[in-house]
Amino acid sequence: MRPLGQRMQKLRHDPAPSRWSYRMQRLMLTPIFRKLLRVGLPFALSFGAATLYLNQPDVRDGLVTRIAELRETIEERPEFMVNLLAIEGASDEVASEIREIFPVALPASSFDFDLDELRLTIEDLPAVASAAVRLRQGGVLELAIAERKPAAVLRTRAGLSVIDVEGVTIAEAESLSDYPGLPLLTGEGAEARVAEAQAIEAAAGPLEPRILGLVRMGARRWDVVLDGEQRILLPEAAPVRALERVIVLSETNDMLERDIAVVDMRLAERPAIRMRERAVEAWWQVRNSVAGVKEQ
Repeated sequence: MRPLGQRMQKLRHDPAPSRWSYRMQRLMLTPIFRKLLRVGLPFALSFGAATLYLNQPDVRDGLVTRIAELRETIEERPEFMVNLLAIEGASDEVASEIREIFPVALPASSFDFDLDELRLTIEDLPAVASAAVRLRQGGVLELAIAERKPAAVLRTRAGLSVIDVEGVTIAEAESLSDYPGLPLLTGEGAEARVAEAQAIEAAAGPLEPRILGLVRMGARRWDVVLDGEQRILLPEAAPVRALERVIVLSETNDMLERDIAVVDMRLAERPAIRMRERAVEAWWQVRNSVAGVKEQ
């Protein structure tokens, strides 16, 4: 028979789990923890084993080589090859320049092309306003080109250049005779007001054959230079209207057919003319002759 103390200790034993056992059982009942044990732990073990395996230089180099060979095989498939360059909307000269700067020799894989970079390269050409690049079926790389249109010839100290309506230089000009239909502009800021110069040229009417060029004065206004050493000084505001007044005066009074050097229209309410020096001398001679006759 057991002693009384042992029997009392056995009766006092608590069958409930300990605190840590209870917490572990509760954790095992958590869905996230169970999913972590079922998925996360195998993944971590697999990832660790694969990392150790791939850290071996021979294994890594062989894998890189196989990937490169697989990529090359895919890129050189016929459906991914570009065999033809099609240029639309460009003149023969611009198309020739594009072909000269084209960065990839054809045929080539379409994976060798950066279309955005190619577009920017083409738009850097002076004669190109914008370009669109796209790949077509059949291995065709299509370039849609919008060229800058010559609007005027600009004379500077560096020489002659052809510019568009925005004042962007398109090409260098050897001679004015190469661009007979374009107005000649010069002066400070002339390239920034090409559209205004075109409007003045269009309003010249009967004076257009006599216009030698337009000079921008002080980056504020225009002078119209005519043959016969005549010049029309236009105002800063409404220069077309001022030129139209000069044309009306010339048609009614033959003003520009006379010995006049300058027609000053800078003050709309008070236009003025300046005679040539020889005309002024002749006038004074006539005046003095008339005065001498009267004195006699």
